[in-house]
Amino acid sequence: MGENVTFKIFRGEPDQHGDINGEMVDYTVEMDEGMVVLDVIHRIQAEHAPDLSCRWNCKAGKCGSCSAEVNGKPRLMCMTRMEDVLQETNEGDAVLVKPMQAFPLTKDLVTDNSWAYEMNKKMVPINGPEELDWEFNQKEANRVQEFRSCIECMLCVNSCHVLREHQKFDEFAGPRFFVRLAGLEMHPLDVENRIPEIKEDFGIGYCNITRCCTEVCPAGINITDNAIIPLKERIVTEYYDPLAILAKKLGIRK
Repeated sequence: MGENVTFKIFRGEPDQHGDINGEMVDYTVEMDEGMVVLDVIHRIQAEHAPDLSCRWNCKAGKCGSCSAEVNGKPRLMCMTRMEDVLQETNEGDAVLVKPMQAFPLTKDLVTDNSWAYEMNKKMVPINGPEELDWEFNQKEANRVQEFRSCIECMLCVNSCHVLREHQKFDEFAGPRFFVRLAGLEMHPLDVENRIPEIKEDFGIGYCNITRCCTEVCPAGINITDNAIIPLKERIVTEYYDPLAILAKKLGIRK
């Protein structure tokens, strides 16, 4: 590339009272061919601001660490190519890089994702046969394998209006954890019934199927159609389908 590009990077951190002190700071960076946004952040750290905070690890789109908002879109910085970013940026405008807005700010581009660890602890793990020589159909394995490709980048959580705009972190598990719950509920040998918790404790009813989580998933998981909607269907069957309720009362099904 060889051209100089201006970036506006958020710099700031909370004060002792939790109020955010920050601003968008301009940095001009010379572009090299094949650069991704994370390369730009590293160059800014090397040439302009060694104290710029950024979380990253693998630089291969597998660890989910470098999540941020680039030009207002939740993305992995290591997988976001600058040639694509420049194509979508109006001539003369700076490229904007901000931290994820759904989570509390730690510093600069780093956010506090500890909520995710606490939410994960609330999930009942898989409950299958004690003997670990589990056997089931390959088709059943394929169904839940999609959910295991989640890299926990939390971009889906950051794009979810229930969490980003309304901050329902105490009442709503969010798309990442509906993916985990779907993987558990759909496992062919799992016998745990999580449907009451999914309805009441994890608040799946808040989701109104905007598909914004699916659109930003870097792992390509169809969160909405393959995880959230099937969980909603199970809740409808359990609580609102009169024939299913009658069958349950008559002992026709468990």
